[in-house]
Amino acid sequence: MEKRSVDPWKWGEYTNSVQAVEVKNVESTLYCSGQVAIDVNGQPSTADMRTQLLLTINNLEELIKSAGYDCAGIVRLNVYTTSVQDFFSTCTDVYQEFLQKYGIKQATTLLEVKGLFATLTVELEATVVR
Repeated sequence: MEKRSVDPWKWGEYTNSVQAVEVKNVESTLYCSGQVAIDVNGQPSTADMRTQLLLTINNLEELIKSAGYDCAGIVRLNVYTTSVQDFFSTCTDVYQEFLQKYGIKQATTLLEVKGLFATLTVELEATVVR
């Protein structure tokens, strides 16, 4: 599999994503449903957004690994949050550390939504290739 990031604007160097990802010679693709801060018993978290993001990332990592893929193969990562302001003020370091851990350069959409399931505040939806 070959991945190429496309980001024609200088300001793109300062974001947590790229404008496009071209993928060639893909063996397979995994389309992940949105992952949230739900524990192994299916109970949604009532914790703050930062804590929820940590659990959400753990759940996404587990899903990707369970499917036989690697997080380094993430080419699209959409973020849904109930507050973009809270996400940027309390979660960007956690999010950036996750991306850096696997060397992810992904196409991304960040959306503020009116609500998520139960008490959840952040959701990650990924597309992964190998």
